[in-house]
Formats: sequence, structure tokens, C-alpha cells
Amino acid sequence: MRIGALEGGGTKMVLAVCTENGEVLERASIPTEEPAVTIPRMIDWFKERDIEALGIGFFGPIQLNRSASDYGSVTKTPKLAWTNTPVVKPFEEALGIPVAFDTDVNAAAVGEATWGASRGTENSIYITIGTGVGFGIISNGKVLHGMLHPEGGHILLQKHPKDTYQGHCPFHPNCLEGLAAGPAIEDRWGKKAIELADRDEVWEIEAFYVAQGIVDCIMLLSPEKIVLGGGVMHQTQVVPMIREKVKKMLGGYLSTSQLDNLDSYIVLPELNDNQGILGCAKLALDELQNR
Repeated sequence: MRIGALEGGGTKMVLAVCTENGEVLERASIPTEEPAVTIPRMIDWFKERDIEALGIGFFGPIQLNRSASDYGSVTKTPKLAWTNTPVVKPFEEALGIPVAFDTDVNAAAVGEATWGASRGTENSIYITIGTGVGFGIISNGKVLHGMLHPEGGHILLQKHPKDTYQGHCPFHPNCLEGLAAGPAIEDRWGKKAIELADRDEVWEIEAFYVAQGIVDCIMLLSPEKIVLGGGVMHQTQVVPMIREKVKKMLGGYLSTSQLDNLDSYIVLPELNDNQGILGCAKLALDELQNR
């Protein structure tokens, strides 16, 4: 079976063909330009691949309510050229196959829950920390949706006592994304995260913010596994610091086998940056089955 996968990001679009067993057969990427340029290019690529279904994980916010008139569209977004752009409809009309649609981070959460670090669990969270911060939440075996979809990057945090940075988010002075995403790190310290690997003070502050977000998730959602992805988490020296701060912030309030072993509870992805496209493939398989 040949399944199409599209991981739509603000910088690039990753296109792939996968099998139902999680094997990536072919992969390509194109730059994210205006919709009138980018969408036809992607359609043309998939037209040549003989796929049976397509799963799309896209940057947001997006409309996931299937009864809404704008289902399958990007809604209000900082990427202004994409505001109110239909995504699902052009692919359905051009390809004539089932198309699944969700956020890019939800797709990554599905990929890790199906084939990666959180497989075998019913309740897991995938947090991506890169250009932005996003949360993908699997609850009772299903992707969590609601009024819209989780926007965990914008939960509000207590500022680190030594952090004088004003925050990078135009909406909130103290949200997780505005304080801990890649652009915030670069703006605060004047260098990219990869250039700051040996600066303990950088990762002390980063760990403080990420740990707060994780503790909020633990208290609200009680996940069985938390996976940390995204470009910032390539600086793996911060992960033990995050675990230690989570332990301290929990204050001994909860006692579970998972929390007794944070090394296997708060983990890095296992799918080598393929979690997004493999999650898209799983969404497409589910869509095909449901139809």
C-alpha cells in the first residue's frame, strides 16, 4: 500500500510516500511560498506517486471541525499569506482520494505513539520546541481536539528570576513559546541555540521553562509518556536538566512508576525526524479505514 504524507511547515513542506507499516519509500521537500505557488507544486508531486490516501499535518491554527464551512483550512495565522487558505479541498479535488488533516505536531504525536517512543501507551504528549512550540496530545488512544486544537505553546509561565528577557511572542509576554522557542533563545542571547551548547546559564533558563510546561501537562492530562522533539531539543544536554526541574517542581506530590523513573518518562523521539510524516501516514490510513 502506498500512502501519501505531507508535513506542512512555515519554512518548508515535506512530502513523502510511506507504507502501512511505517516505512518511508520516498521523501522530498519544497520551500513554503505563497499558497498559489506551493499547493499546485505539492499536488503535482503526489499525482505522480499513485497513492491511495493522503495525510496532512499542517502548521496552524487550522480548522478541524468537519461540520464547519472552512474545515480543512488554515485560519488566522502569523504566516499572513496563508490566512483562510483551504488545504484539504484542493488535494481532494485533484487527487480523488481520502485526505486526513490535523496539526503538524498532532501528526508527530501520532507517529511516535504508533511507531516510536510512546508506542504501547494510550495517553502521551509530544512537545516540539523549535521555531515555535507545539503540543500534540494523545488521550485514550485518540488525538485530542476540542474547540480548536491544543495550543500548548501559549500556556503562561512564571518567569525565571534571572531572566530579564521580555519575551518573543507578540500576544503574550510570558508564554512558553515566547520564552523558550528557538527565536527567543537567539533574541535573548544573541546567538542560535546550536552556538550556545556550552553555556550552562542558557540551558538552566530553558529547562526551567520547559519543565513548567511539562508539569502543567502532568497535572492536567496525566500522560504515560512525554516526548520532546524539535530543533532546540537537538541540544540534548538540556534534557537531564529538564527532568531534574520537573522532579523539583512536582514536589513529591505524585507517586507513580513513571515519575519514579523520569529517564524513561521524559524522552527524545525515536523516529529520526520522520515522526511527522509517519504520523501523517497513520492519519491517512485511519481515514481510509473509516471511509
